[in-house]
Amino acid sequence: MSKTLWERHLVELIRRTSTDLPADVETALKRAMRQDSKTPSAKWVLNSMLENVALARRNSTPLCQDTGTMIFTCRVPVGFDTNALAARIRAAISRATRLGYLRENTIDPISGRPFKTNVAPGAPVLHFEQGARKTVDIRLMLKGGGCENVGAQYALPDERLGAGRDLEGARRCIMDAVWQAQGKGCSPGILGVCIGGDRATGAMHAKEQFLRKLGDRSPLKVLAALEARVLRDAATLGIGPMGLGGTTALLDVKVGTLSRLPASFFVTVAYMCWSFRRRGAVFGVEGGLQRRLY
Repeated sequence: MSKTLWERHLVELIRRTSTDLPADVETALKRAMRQDSKTPSAKWVLNSMLENVALARRNSTPLCQDTGTMIFTCRVPVGFDTNALAARIRAAISRATRLGYLRENTIDPISGRPFKTNVAPGAPVLHFEQGARKTVDIRLMLKGGGCENVGAQYALPDERLGAGRDLEGARRCIMDAVWQAQGKGCSPGILGVCIGGDRATGAMHAKEQFLRKLGDRSPLKVLAALEARVLRDAATLGIGPMGLGGTTALLDVKVGTLSRLPASFFVTVAYMCWSFRRRGAVFGVEGGLQRRLY
């Protein structure tokens, strides 16, 4: 493993993720501005977002002052040295912070002081998956605290919502999460949903849905229909961008499932803000860049 090569490419991955909104997200924002053109507040907010996107890209400055939790998902060949890759990721984060692509955004919960390098207990979040492959697929998501705050988890049945242990019950939970969030998660947002699992795996699987491209639909017809319906119904709530009114409360909805125990039926909703920062790249085992993702 070439330490220098890995670190250079990982710093660039962090820079692109923090400062350059992916094309699918920018396209969705432009579409939303056309659809909400008759609502002055919505049009103004969405136009401001797109201006921010252009400025951040041109100046290589963070899209948001909250550069977020750093979540790396790494798919590697069997036997690949994941400890060495983790060390290179941490070194790249430290360097990217010094270069200004990341803020000192990782806070000690006792003292309230930031960690100068953004490397700390629980930061970054690293997921490794070994498989029959010859390349290293790394995806980085930067998830801000504001949108993380409005995530939700439900245990069905839920009498308050009239939600039973079925897809209709799950839909009611998802819509409740959208309504409770209003504009506090920096809408228009993207939802990642897990139906099933336990409290921990449900939260992780919900966030994994964010690795999908905007505009795709689940290969399972019932989930694809649920995604489309929630997206359609959210447009009728009048929430709009930043909660100021309009039809664009969400840019997309992604739903996955995990097996569950007989006694538990969780619906976990992860919320991502409009500044949907996720990038990826495919590398050779020595660190050579093969192609970029998103």
